[in-house]
Amino acid sequence: MEIDLTPKSAKQVYGSPGGSYSAWSPSELPMLGKGNIGAAKLSLLQHGFALPRYSDSSKVAYVLQGSGVAGIVLPESEEKVIPIKKGDALALPFGVVTWWYNKEDTELEVLFLGDTSKAHKVGEFTDFFLTGSNGIFTGFSTEFVSRAWDLEEDVVKSLVGKQSGKGIVKLEGSFEMPEPKKEHRDGLVLNCLEAPLDVDIENGGRVVVLNTQNLPLVGEVGLGADLVRLDGSAMCSPGFSCDSALQVTYIVRGSGRVQVVGVDGLRVLETTVKAGSLFIVPRFFVVSKICDPEGMDWFSIISTPNPIFTHLAGRTSAWKALSPQVLEASFSVDSEMEKLFRSKRTADAIFFPPPN
Repeated sequence: MEIDLTPKSAKQVYGSPGGSYSAWSPSELPMLGKGNIGAAKLSLLQHGFALPRYSDSSKVAYVLQGSGVAGIVLPESEEKVIPIKKGDALALPFGVVTWWYNKEDTELEVLFLGDTSKAHKVGEFTDFFLTGSNGIFTGFSTEFVSRAWDLEEDVVKSLVGKQSGKGIVKLEGSFEMPEPKKEHRDGLVLNCLEAPLDVDIENGGRVVVLNTQNLPLVGEVGLGADLVRLDGSAMCSPGFSCDSALQVTYIVRGSGRVQVVGVDGLRVLETTVKAGSLFIVPRFFVVSKICDPEGMDWFSIISTPNPIFTHLAGRTSAWKALSPQVLEASFSVDSEMEKLFRSKRTADAIFFPPPN
């Protein structure tokens, strides 16, 4: 499989004094197109307001830093005004209208990863804005807007004339946005930094998995996700998705080394990744990571809502399940070598602390 898997950083698509919107392009990261995956990042400065929009793709949003407010309108539902903070994950199905606002000094940064199989452009999100210079008001004629919203034509001209911002605007500090309601988070948001851990290995790492049990909306989105926090110099066991899912990984913090092995045992990627890097592991390819001394965190989506992984090292390794005779024959070694191989990594699972 000859395809460039090199990790890439996002590039700005548009911006304003209120913030910016950046995205990864399938022309630079070909696996986005091959896997029908989109990836983008919203950054809002203080009083930055991302105008109401809907998308041609279902997504998972993850708050990388800061805190703010998200407005969410599910089809035929009332608006939910949600307080959001670092570590929050939100599932955004088709048809949902969203807006985002940052009231604080700290920049609000939100990552979007999603499925573009039904999108206008393979490997890219297309947003449709309700307002702004590229919003629906500017596209329809004055007559259509007037009749649809029962407004006088001079009012329509005034409304359209005020639509000068594109995508993101900066509001006056005195402007009062709707107050978020904590109860609106229920069923829509899971904080990955506070949720119960699915894996917790001392000096190794921790994992929180998003699935239909703890965030039911991921079922509608059709994606699973996880946040992995690897301790300094620890290793993530070589493994693969055994249900034909793609794994899209964004490095949230820290740095480390990644190797990916594909068809015919060929190493198709060996590189260093750092915060801001995005890379994609093809179906059934085996990936492993070793982080640098400061540790490394990453957020991934998997193209199935309830992913299943097979690990090839550690206590839960597939090798451990095979009979001794099969290992001896497969490796062409004697029983002593097989016993040595099997005797290692009997306690560790998934994450391996650094050697003493």
